[in-house]
Amino acid sequence: MITAEKKFQLTPNNYYTNEANWHYQSKSWFTKFEECEAEALAELKGEYKDTSSNDTPLIAGNYLHSYFESKEAHETFLESHKKDIFKYGNPEKGIKSDYLIIEKCINKLNKDPYFPRLYQGEKEVIVTGKIYGVNWMGKVDCLDLNRKLFFDLKTVDKIHKGHWSSEQHKKLNFAQSRQYDMQMAIYKELIKQTFGVECEPIIIAVSKEKEPDLMAISIPQYLMDFSMEQIKEKQPHIQAVIEGEEKPNVCGRCSYCRANKTLDVITPLDEIEIE
Repeated sequence: MITAEKKFQLTPNNYYTNEANWHYQSKSWFTKFEECEAEALAELKGEYKDTSSNDTPLIAGNYLHSYFESKEAHETFLESHKKDIFKYGNPEKGIKSDYLIIEKCINKLNKDPYFPRLYQGEKEVIVTGKIYGVNWMGKVDCLDLNRKLFFDLKTVDKIHKGHWSSEQHKKLNFAQSRQYDMQMAIYKELIKQTFGVECEPIIIAVSKEKEPDLMAISIPQYLMDFSMEQIKEKQPHIQAVIEGEEKPNVCGRCSYCRANKTLDVITPLDEIEIE
C-alpha cells in the first residue's frame, strides 16, 4: 500500500505477512478499513490484535482450499495446524467437529459430476497490479487462462440465508453481504494486468450444513463495475490514513474501539444506534 517504490518481491511465503500488507492493498484489508479505520490501522502497525476473534472459520476455509490445491499442500496444512484440527492435537484421536463438516463439503464437491471438470487450472495464483494508482495483490484459488475463467471456493453456513444490511436497509445474499462481487472485480482486474487476459469469475459455494448444499455463481458485470467505483471513491482517504496524512475514523463498536472507549460523550437515549 506504500506508494514509494521499494524493493519487495511478493511470494507465496510472504504473501500473508504484514510486510506484504504495507506494500500492497488487498480485499481483506480494504474491508477492514471500511469496517473500522482505527482498528485496521492499529492492527496494520502491529499495535493491536483482536484476541476475541475466532480463527476456526478461516482455518476451515483453508482446510478446504489446501485439499483442492494439491495432496502435498493439504498434508503440509494439516501438519502445521494439528492443534487446531485434531482432538488433543493428535491425528490418531480424530478430527474436531468443526472440521468434520468440511470433510463433508469436500466429499460433496468430489461426488459432483461437474466440479472436477469445472475446477481445472493453476491453483493459488498470486496476481498484482495497480488500481487507481495503488498497488494491490490477490491470490486466485484456481485460474484457467485458456478458458478465460477463474474460480473461488467459498464455504458458507447456508447459501440461501439472508443477511441484513444496515446500510441498504434490506437483506442481502451471502455473496453480496461479504462483498464477494468486489473481490471478484479486483481479481479480474489484477489477472488482466498480470497476464494480459480478461477472465470471468465463478464462485463455487458449498454450505456447512448437515447435508451440504452447493452452487456455481456468476457475477454480473454491473455489480463488479459498482464495486470498482466504490474502491475509487473510498481508496484516497484510506490510503491517506495508512500514510499518516489523515486521521482514522472510529466505528465505536468493534473490540478495539470498545477497549479504548471513555465516557467523554453523553448520548441521548433516543439516539442510541442499533444494528
